[in-house]
Amino acid sequence: MNRIIVNDKLELSTRIQEAFRTLRTNIEFTGIENKVIAITSCCPGDGKTTVTFQLAKAFADAKYKTLYVDADMRRSVLLNRIDAYGMEQGLSHFLSGRVGVQEIVYGTNIKNLYMITTGVFPVNPAELLGNNRFQALISAVRNTFDYIIIDTPPIGSVIDAAVIAKHCDGTILVFASDKESKTEARRAAEQMKIANANILGVVLNKVDVSRGSYYGKYYKDYYTRDMD
Repeated sequence: MNRIIVNDKLELSTRIQEAFRTLRTNIEFTGIENKVIAITSCCPGDGKTTVTFQLAKAFADAKYKTLYVDADMRRSVLLNRIDAYGMEQGLSHFLSGRVGVQEIVYGTNIKNLYMITTGVFPVNPAELLGNNRFQALISAVRNTFDYIIIDTPPIGSVIDAAVIAKHCDGTILVFASDKESKTEARRAAEQMKIANANILGVVLNKVDVSRGSYYGKYYKDYYTRDMD
């Protein structure tokens, strides 16, 4: 198997690491049938890719054989945030029929974590994702990995996430607490429901727990008691 070196540039606090472990556990308790998870957001900049990568890493840390799929073939930001070397083929190469599954799955230096990167950005990502090769990819890797975590483009911008969600067991929506309105969040959720996506839940990202809100006070008090 091909191999890439991944250097996670983010240094997560104990609080944030615990949040991702909790998210992992919550997904586990939705049922063993939910192993292929699509993650999308309302708008660019919500932190979707960070959530997707750290969630996949949390599953890998728990000794699950985990596959991270970067399916944001319009504006992937993953490779700008990690150092990855040795990649030659990616998702777009497989969907266009140029290579097989074995040629796009890369092992990493993070134990139990594997990756499929975007490959070259195509001019027609929605059409590529909508063909039967994406469904064939999911079928091919489903029995090899314990969890498959798929990073998709924001549902508020393009339809790619809805196309991908049709082939997944569940979908998670990421919203930034400092950006989206209730109307925008509701619209994104409705778009996924129209696509018959199984919405497992919502991640409220970029919450300032130091502020005096109810949730900020609750989590600040919780972790203070935990440290004592």
